[in-house]
Amino acid sequence: MSLWQDLEKLKACTWVELSHPLNNQSPYWGGIPNGSVELCRTVFDYDEEMLSCRIHTYKFPGQFGTHVDFPCHFTPDHLSSQAFGGKQMAMPLAVIDLTPKIAANGPDTAIDVEDILAWESQHGRIPQGAFVALRTDWYKRWPDNDALNNFDEEGGEHCPGWSIPALEFLYEQRGIAMNGHETFDTDASYLAVEADDLAAERWVLDHGHLQVEVMCNLDKVPATGAIIFVMWPRIEDATGMPVRAVAVFEE
Repeated sequence: MSLWQDLEKLKACTWVELSHPLNNQSPYWGGIPNGSVELCRTVFDYDEEMLSCRIHTYKFPGQFGTHVDFPCHFTPDHLSSQAFGGKQMAMPLAVIDLTPKIAANGPDTAIDVEDILAWESQHGRIPQGAFVALRTDWYKRWPDNDALNNFDEEGGEHCPGWSIPALEFLYEQRGIAMNGHETFDTDASYLAVEADDLAAERWVLDHGHLQVEVMCNLDKVPATGAIIFVMWPRIEDATGMPVRAVAVFEE
């Protein structure tokens, strides 16, 4: 059976980029040492006698820009990049909009199970194998590192995010395939302070799941009905890698 007609249908749909563009000034987690990013360094140029062409090298941490985290990111001997193949790069996309709750309660806000159930009462049950993205509009702060971290005067972070009960519900009760968000970290900042750990992120990865961080443009895709493609290079033993993520939907 030919899929060519399906491809033409997909190409006629709306495509939205969900990953940030990257350059040498792009922000990344503050714990990564300075000098860890060097993009587009020319090592072979057009004036070479052997062949007139340009070749660049790229140096970056795995957790750079819009990126996927693999389970071994937090815990040794857990699954790394080669355990996940091409079939796991295409999923139904469900987008949960947390912005009204943030507007009411401020940035120290977490999604909980009640928020998910309220979303389902409006949009229907989240399908098994879905990618669930948490919309906070935090991507609009990119590429201002201080704004993304939302530091207070003492250097504390104040960012919205996930709670462990919400993630447990989505993975265990709905059987989702992956979660994603626009912030640097999975956890709502105030919950990370309470736990003295990135406990929600640790829960996701220690249970063998994948997540995508630092997403963008979730306000430009519908709550349901889209397909997300998340693509990463085939580098073995990676704890994480920048990704190209796109959503496709019919208007």
